[in-house]
Amino acid sequence: MDPATLIGFVISLVAFFVFMVLEGADPTSLIFLPAIILVIIATFGAALASQTMADIKKIPTWFKMALVPGKVPPATEQIQILVTLAEKARKEGLLALEAEVKKIESPFLKRGLQMSIDGTDPEDLRSILEGEIMAKKTEDKVAAKFMNNMGGYAPTIGILGCIVGLMNVMGNLSNPEALGPMVSAAFIATLWGVMAANFWFLPMGAKILRVSALEAAQMELLVEGIAEIQAGTSPRTVRAKLTSLVPPGEQGREAA
Repeated sequence: MDPATLIGFVISLVAFFVFMVLEGADPTSLIFLPAIILVIIATFGAALASQTMADIKKIPTWFKMALVPGKVPPATEQIQILVTLAEKARKEGLLALEAEVKKIESPFLKRGLQMSIDGTDPEDLRSILEGEIMAKKTEDKVAAKFMNNMGGYAPTIGILGCIVGLMNVMGNLSNPEALGPMVSAAFIATLWGVMAANFWFLPMGAKILRVSALEAAQMELLVEGIAEIQAGTSPRTVRAKLTSLVPPGEQGREAA
């Protein structure tokens, strides 16, 4: 679990509440149920309208990816696994990896190695694995766009709530004492729309793309490792080639 998104949410809200207190505003004024229902529910509904039924079934997974994505193992850890496999394949042949495949946790690496052991042509193997990576990127972009759509709809829906509130104000001009609270309540919907978009939905979309990029980069690393193992490359060369694909800031990081 990567808690960075949740930490970011908390920091944003705390900063906003501190600002309200320093400005002399009451943070509890944000707890206005009609505005919350309108912005959150209507925004979600508007975003749903832009998806297919097949997409809707995936929405829980998209939220999970944005809020609590699975841990991406360090590149150094994956390289070590590939080097160990290369050593065994170099000494005993590809068929000797049959037993090792069962111990591997990564489904992508397991499939790639199994196809390699089964004698799949190197070009076909690379094409298949790269196709999987491309399909994953495409799927993740759909998830990110859903979150970004909500980030785009929320402020506008908040403005709709404000308009409705101001209509209510205009209908009660004969009661001046009630106008202040009514105007304040009208603008709370706009505030919730802007806050939900910029504190939650847009960051969630960005997080999905970031996690997707990290996972795709690791899958590409595995493709290169599988190709080198299949070609019978020496373990030392495998390590050197794979390490060269890792960003400098991650090359010296210890595997977790």
